[in-house]
Amino acid sequence: MRTIRVLTNLGVPDLEQAKGFYTGFLGLSTEEFDLGWVARCTSPDTGASVQLVTRDATAAEDSAMSVQTDDVDAAYAEAQQLGYEIVHPLTTEAWGVRRFFVRAPDGTVVNVAGHAG
Repeated sequence: MRTIRVLTNLGVPDLEQAKGFYTGFLGLSTEEFDLGWVARCTSPDTGASVQLVTRDATAAEDSAMSVQTDDVDAAYAEAQQLGYEIVHPLTTEAWGVRRFFVRAPDGTVVNVAGHAG
């Protein structure tokens, strides 16, 4: 699998309150997207970013991190071949992302995603 980007998925109880801290105090002032349950805030100067997540909208379990790849289908096949637990099946989500969740051997749930189409 070729990893393009890794993002921390930070669980927060209140998305708007959390955005105030991360955009105001930490300077991650560019809001790349906000789906109401997940938002990505990024520094316009450095590109540093964090995803704030209240509860995943379609998966039964939340992920600790998101890994962007250029071939999510191949990554899914590789994860299955290696015998890793698939926590959320390969799915094309309504917001234009194709993704699956896999459990790392240490128990961490990882969202592996790519752009659909």
